[in-house]
Amino acid sequence: MIRSMTGYGRAKREIGGRNILVEIKSVNNRYLDCSVKLPKLFGFLEDKIKSYISSKGISRGKIEVYVSIDILEEIGVSVELDSAYTASYIAALRRLAEEFQLPNDITVMSVAANRDIFAVKKADEDMDREWNCLHPVLEEATAAFVAAREREGANMKADIESKKRRVAELAEKIAPLSEADVKNQYAKIEARVKQLIGDATVDEARLITECAIFADKIAVDEELVRLRSHFEAFDAILASNDPVGRKLDFLLQEINRETNTIGSKASDLDIAKLVVEIKSELEKIREQIQNIE
Repeated sequence: MIRSMTGYGRAKREIGGRNILVEIKSVNNRYLDCSVKLPKLFGFLEDKIKSYISSKGISRGKIEVYVSIDILEEIGVSVELDSAYTASYIAALRRLAEEFQLPNDITVMSVAANRDIFAVKKADEDMDREWNCLHPVLEEATAAFVAAREREGANMKADIESKKRRVAELAEKIAPLSEADVKNQYAKIEARVKQLIGDATVDEARLITECAIFADKIAVDEELVRLRSHFEAFDAILASNDPVGRKLDFLLQEINRETNTIGSKASDLDIAKLVVEIKSELEKIREQIQNIE
């Protein structure tokens, strides 16, 4: 299933004396880059959260996980003052007031607004309990997040398939035009050579050979065959359930390369116009593929 690399999921529950909120959002990124923002007290859950995200088949995107946990019941929790940090912080506030001639209105509550002055400690035996509280909320948010990426991915897939069909239709129009172009170029070269040599004797066999060699150089049969093969591979990749962004990107480069070769070989104006149209559609597909996981 095609997934977008952008998405958003959110879940909130009250579990085990904890009011838990989980938000997950992502944007495009070449690789998987998952960052987790947690309250300091629950920092030990970071690795578990990252592992859980990866286990859901999320392989690309810059993912940000925000977790808020409000403690409603103080179970195994103690709050201590970081005296050294607090003294340094208050001293800095006093210097700030003196240096910039500000009112010195330092109070307990104003200092306490800086939560870093507190060291919150938790009993080790409660670690599993906290994960068990967080897990169902994370699961719900992740499910919503993945569903959002899949919905957007389905829309992108439909758009890419439509544009790819257009490219294939344009490519099929090139074959008869190329055949006529080759014949025209053959006739032009033959007439030009005979015009240049005038009444001199013409080695017809040599002339035919040289004209045939040039005609073969401007023929695009091989490129069209490879394009058809690439289109079949493109469809197969789109139908895959694995992450396909990188595969599609690589294959699109091959399709673009064959198209460029056709454009450089052909001298027919109609073929040149078709090549321009194909390249325009391919660029639109490339922009979509950049958003696919």
